[in-house]
Amino acid sequence: MPYDVVVLGSGPGGYVAAIRAAQLGFKTAIVERESLGGICLNWGCIPTKALLKSAQVYQDILHAKEFGINASGQQDFPAIIKRSRGVADKMSKGVQFLMRKNKIDVVMGSGRLKAKGQLEVTGADNKTQIVEGRHIIVATGARSRELPNLKQDGKKIIGYREAMVLPEMPKSMIVVGSGAIGAEFAYFYYSMGTKVTIVEFLPRIVPVEDEEISKELERIYKKYGIDILTSSEVTSVDATGNGVKAKVKTQTGEITLEADILLSAIGISANIENIGLESTGVKTEKGKILVDKYYQTNVPGIYSIGDCAPGQALAHVASKEGIICVENIAFVEKKYNHKPDPLDYNNVPGCTYCTPEIASAGLTEKQARDAGYEVKVGKFPLSASGKASAAGHTEGFIKVVFDAKYGEWLGTHMIGYNVTEIISQTTLGRKLETTYQEVLDSLHPHPTISESVKDAIEAAYGEAIHL
Repeated sequence: MPYDVVVLGSGPGGYVAAIRAAQLGFKTAIVERESLGGICLNWGCIPTKALLKSAQVYQDILHAKEFGINASGQQDFPAIIKRSRGVADKMSKGVQFLMRKNKIDVVMGSGRLKAKGQLEVTGADNKTQIVEGRHIIVATGARSRELPNLKQDGKKIIGYREAMVLPEMPKSMIVVGSGAIGAEFAYFYYSMGTKVTIVEFLPRIVPVEDEEISKELERIYKKYGIDILTSSEVTSVDATGNGVKAKVKTQTGEITLEADILLSAIGISANIENIGLESTGVKTEKGKILVDKYYQTNVPGIYSIGDCAPGQALAHVASKEGIICVENIAFVEKKYNHKPDPLDYNNVPGCTYCTPEIASAGLTEKQARDAGYEVKVGKFPLSASGKASAAGHTEGFIKVVFDAKYGEWLGTHMIGYNVTEIISQTTLGRKLETTYQEVLDSLHPHPTISESVKDAIEAAYGEAIHL
């Protein structure tokens, strides 16, 4: 029996799209070659957060005297890895349950677009079957990006996947790239006792963030003892010895770094090879599948969402894209009562879960000024926050950017304790076109980190109470 909707890939884009399709009355199947939940649940977002939590617990024990507690502890690296894998396995089993609950058929194997409305699926036994669907959604995700001079061998030159399951803790590590993946693993391994060096090609770490956020994280990481080389490039790596030797071109000349392990965290590449795009005529550009605002490709009946499409490569973006895609299909077929709003890619929250955490949404101060806005900028240091002081985490700040003319909330940029939990206040406010006055007129509970957003807004408008 042909399906109404077939989803290729079961990551946070794919499985969410499949569930929403089933909710809307579509007969749905999902095709997955490895584990339900995709990279995010199995090798990305979820297990890395489990590792980072272990790191934070270990650091809390090391600093227990600061909280009036006498405690001692020793990290058990294999046990930490085992816990992380257990968390990932539990989440993957949760997706299996959701598939059964929503009566979604799961077809295990590698899928390839064959013809209009057809996927050829090859199982682990090399047997093939044809899965038919009126609508096929490609959600194949992405993998660790490789450079010609930084080929991964999975042992000494590794990607994020191997970094989560190393058999023993390395004494030293070079982390190439300081985006979210690089920054998080740098913190994790530093916390476990590894000597970490970050090499970043661009002039500052976490380069997509506001410049002041980058400076603050660099200051804190250097205080930890993490070495940082910005405006630097790894030109070659020798892994023939016991560890690795990396030649690095810096602003002052070439140097050689030595370490047990080199982690390549230079981004991701979309999984668009060998899935039949060429044979079906689906257009791609710059390694991504081209889609319209409802994720329809140039070929009717074929759609693409998540990391293999042009939007930001984030789990929550993929999930929302999947929902919008399916709801639009349902609207066209009169199974849904309104056309969904396209996703606003200028209002996507970004989070990095190192310590301190980083969270942001909207325009940076520089982006706002470059766009021609006259801005009001407010900052509130968490050293002035009662909740942060009580928690023993006073590093960092909240920074807000407003349009001086109309009071429009242009962006928020945070670095500090638990800030990833409060960035949605900004995305919701911006979605509702909230002004600074409406935020200030809303009560914020005390003591919380979230009230620091209100404090930063007060500072922007010269009304600061706690500064």
